[in-house]
Amino acid sequence: QVQVAESGGGLVQAGGSLRLSCTASGLNFGSVAVGWFRQAPGKEREAVSCISWSGGTIYYTNSVKGRFTASRDNDTVYLEMNSLKPDDTAMYYCVASRIERSVSCPTDTAAIWGQGTQVTVSS
Repeated sequence: QVQVAESGGGLVQAGGSLRLSCTASGLNFGSVAVGWFRQAPGKEREAVSCISWSGGTIYYTNSVKGRFTASRDNDTVYLEMNSLKPDDTAMYYCVASRIERSVSCPTDTAAIWGQGTQVTVSS
C-alpha cells in the first residue's frame, strides 16, 4: 500500500519558524516529484512548493518566496518555513507523484496525498 505522511505542523507566533517533513512507503520516493499544497478555510487549495525528483527544480508560489525552502534527501522531503505570517495558516499536504523522474508539481489524479498537517500562525 502506498502512503504519504506529513509531520511537523503546529502553532507558532508570527515571525516564527516550522519545518515540515514528508515521508512515503510503498513508493520509490527518491525518484518522484513531491509537492506541498495548502488549504485554508474558505480558500482554494494552492501549491506552495514543489521539488523535482532530483531536487534540481524547485517551485515556490510568490507569497512564500524568500521565506520557505524545500529540500530533500532520499527518504524525506522537507519544507522549512521561516518568517511565518498569519496568512500561512492552513492545512498543509504533501503530495507525491507516481511518475518516475518527474519534475513538475504532482497535480494529476494519480498523485498520492498525505493526510495533512495543520499549521497555525498567531498574530
